[in-house]
Amino acid sequence: MLQLHPDDVIWRNLRLATLDPAHGTAYGLLENRALIVRGETILAIVPESDLPADLPNAHDLQGRLVTPGLIDCHTHLVFGGDRAAEWEQRLNGVSYQTISAQGGGINATVTATRNSTPEQLEQLAQQRLQRLMREGVTTLEIKSGYGLNDETEEKMLRVVQRLAHTHPIEISPTLLAAHAVPKEYRQDPDAYYRPCLSAHPAAAVGERAFRSVDVFCENVGFTPAQSERVFQAAQARGIPIKGHVEQLSNLGGTALVSRYKGLSADHIEYLDEAGVSAMSRSGTVAVLLPGAFYFLQERQRPPVALLRQQGVPMAVATDYNPGTSPFASLHLAMNMACVQFGLTPEEAWAGVTRHAAQALGRGETHGQLKAGFVADLAIWDAKSPVEMVYEPGRNPLYQRVFRGKVQ
Repeated sequence: MLQLHPDDVIWRNLRLATLDPAHGTAYGLLENRALIVRGETILAIVPESDLPADLPNAHDLQGRLVTPGLIDCHTHLVFGGDRAAEWEQRLNGVSYQTISAQGGGINATVTATRNSTPEQLEQLAQQRLQRLMREGVTTLEIKSGYGLNDETEEKMLRVVQRLAHTHPIEISPTLLAAHAVPKEYRQDPDAYYRPCLSAHPAAAVGERAFRSVDVFCENVGFTPAQSERVFQAAQARGIPIKGHVEQLSNLGGTALVSRYKGLSADHIEYLDEAGVSAMSRSGTVAVLLPGAFYFLQERQRPPVALLRQQGVPMAVATDYNPGTSPFASLHLAMNMACVQFGLTPEEAWAGVTRHAAQALGRGETHGQLKAGFVADLAIWDAKSPVEMVYEPGRNPLYQRVFRGKVQ
């Protein structure tokens, strides 16, 4: 018999989309259940009929839908400036090469980020973060990568720490110093990527300023050999790795990430069957980023059928960034993943809960509603989870619960 404590909080008269595959129902749906929270974790899920009518600390949700809090497992939320004028140029026929030669492209964001104060970066990032929180996001990743020097990379990570301390949300910071070669190293890329092996990780790891290390392994980024050295340096320090891979070409970056048991391989539009098999063996999560695919008007889709066939977990994320995916809406990313990539709505929901948690190394504690998991909840004025995927412009969020507390 379950013994309740006076401080336990009961959420009752609800429909639960647990996203727990053990239940064998779509979305792990459970009807007429009550959810009991003790402290910051879920104590139990019980039939509504098992509880007496009058209970202290009980919230009657009047049949509303409850899901895990959403998880955005790939964002670049901290940066200075924007690239709206550059996007307009591209739509007017100006080539990316011309824009880059004029100081545009990623180096424009690097310059703006370097020239921004921590306070300015925090104010801008806070606005983006709050938009995601209003959609029910309770956990997200934020990458560095627009500093490309020791000082600014650390400045970005300090801003991420500040956001985590001042907002009711869990933030997983990722070091992406190997995002691009800065213009001052354009003639000698090797001279830049060497600090990615030692100086950047050594500078911040003592304060746990980041939880994983990422690399852009691509023909306009870093070679597989350079990327592997970064992975080796991270692995030597016990830091999990992930990769921006196979977005524009197939360099074997996904297989490389999988060889190092990486948390996730992200983008993967040009992923081949060998890479999918490598992910299946390693347990690496495929992170799909349909916002960038849409914004860049790409045509090469990730191999969703192969990933599905080989049991590779597929996460979905916004990839919020100024150059290729300026969309601070996880609901929109879910819709795009279905419409553009062929995911089912249930797969999209798994992609922003259970599988997104795996992509951040939190699969044992986040992304599902089950006993022992963190009590991060999204409560909706909706009957079915498909509603948030079907109509991304409408936000039926009723309440957002972070670690057991209504926000």
